[in-house]
Amino acid sequence: MVPVEFRGFAWRHAGRRAQAVAGVDLRVEPGERVLLLGPSGSGKSTLLAALAGLLTDDSGEQDGEVLIDGKPAADQRARVGLLFQDPESQLVMARSGDDVAFGLENQAVPPGEIWPRVHAALEAVGFPYGPDRPTHALSGGEQQRLALAGVLARRPDLILLDEPTANLDPEGAQDVREALRYALADSEATMIVVEHRVADILDLVDRVIALGPGGTLIADGPAAAVLAEHGESLAAQGVWVPGVPLPSRPAGTAGDVALRGDGLTLAYPGADRPALDDVTFALRRGELVAVTGPNGSGKSTLALLAGGLARPTSGVATVPGEARPLHRLPARRLATRVGSVFQDPEHQFVTPTVRDELAFGPRQAGWPADRTAARVAELLDRLRLAPLAEANPHTLSGGEARRLSVAGALAAAPDVLLLDEPTFGQDRRTWGELVDLTADIRDEGTALLAVTHDRDFAAALAGRELVLRGGRLAEGAAE
Repeated sequence: MVPVEFRGFAWRHAGRRAQAVAGVDLRVEPGERVLLLGPSGSGKSTLLAALAGLLTDDSGEQDGEVLIDGKPAADQRARVGLLFQDPESQLVMARSGDDVAFGLENQAVPPGEIWPRVHAALEAVGFPYGPDRPTHALSGGEQQRLALAGVLARRPDLILLDEPTANLDPEGAQDVREALRYALADSEATMIVVEHRVADILDLVDRVIALGPGGTLIADGPAAAVLAEHGESLAAQGVWVPGVPLPSRPAGTAGDVALRGDGLTLAYPGADRPALDDVTFALRRGELVAVTGPNGSGKSTLALLAGGLARPTSGVATVPGEARPLHRLPARRLATRVGSVFQDPEHQFVTPTVRDELAFGPRQAGWPADRTAARVAELLDRLRLAPLAEANPHTLSGGEARRLSVAGALAAAPDVLLLDEPTFGQDRRTWGELVDLTADIRDEGTALLAVTHDRDFAAALAGRELVLRGGRLAEGAAE
């Protein structure tokens, strides 16, 4: 149980002119459970990284102080547990149980205590497998549960959670919230959680702190009081205030088939069942098809096979006008037919600046320089990325990174766009912008396939739904 304090804290990422946050003065008392709210880009993740001691001199410039129990946060790392937005980035071992044990071993926990704590943590988060499960065989949501188990097993004095349920299906998200409730009931730890979906987390916190651009303090107090007094203005800035209506963009009539999957199957060596098993579907121009189902049901695998990014064990994915299946097309040709937006935007960034990232696809496709420059300028303006054109993609906020990943996939003007959890980590404003952007792309004649747990996104845009369970198509039309 520790106090946390920011004193005139400011941070500027290396290579960026503007500060991510500036002049933050904030104190969290020992044992408090705080929900940190704010629109995308308000500095929430930067504040958590500062508390975790992860903002080093070579990654940017800091002013002011960040204190945990009166000492610099960088000296208190052993007392802090942080769950990142991207759980895969903190999984380090080949077996699930070993991954949870890793942090305990580094803390020199007595050997006889390690595995009982590992088993208890895995059970607490509802991890569906035993400790021998390979980490590479886990879905994104299963990885998130495992990473949370690693945090809780260490029994930190300060728990930092950055979108802990954003990558989970609704049932899995509820399991994790119950795991947090269970873990916190017997703990005196201070907790700070970043969560866009306010209604889902309110009963786990006793204080809400709302931030505006640059980390400015908008509101601070009990949740009910903050939402009652500032709910309208917070919603306008992008906070998911309960009860505020969401936009909807129904589709028109779909056109010709733009992509077809026939009997798509992918079986990993040693797995007890195929990750995807005999799935057939057709995707048409001018429609968005939502792919839904629980974590581990094969949704992301379907997106990989449909995008030509993995070779199926059997079956084929094809597009009109190509004699070869998608997985056999050269990268230069594939980029002009199908664009893929990954679940974690950072996984597809390969250049040092936003501008270069947008130019990468057209250059790979062999576009001339003037056409490439015009396309980059169009996308920078359309997705409000122009002020970030020279920024490193890996320094962007979650909302900015998602917009860049969509823009990068669109850069070579493909006929089909595949989206894997496109609204992951988005505030309400950027969510609405993504809905509008996606609807515009669909209405221009692009065919879209969206893997999503976000029922609101599916309801706003999807004309059809493909439901996967256990790697198989449970319902939904194939044509």
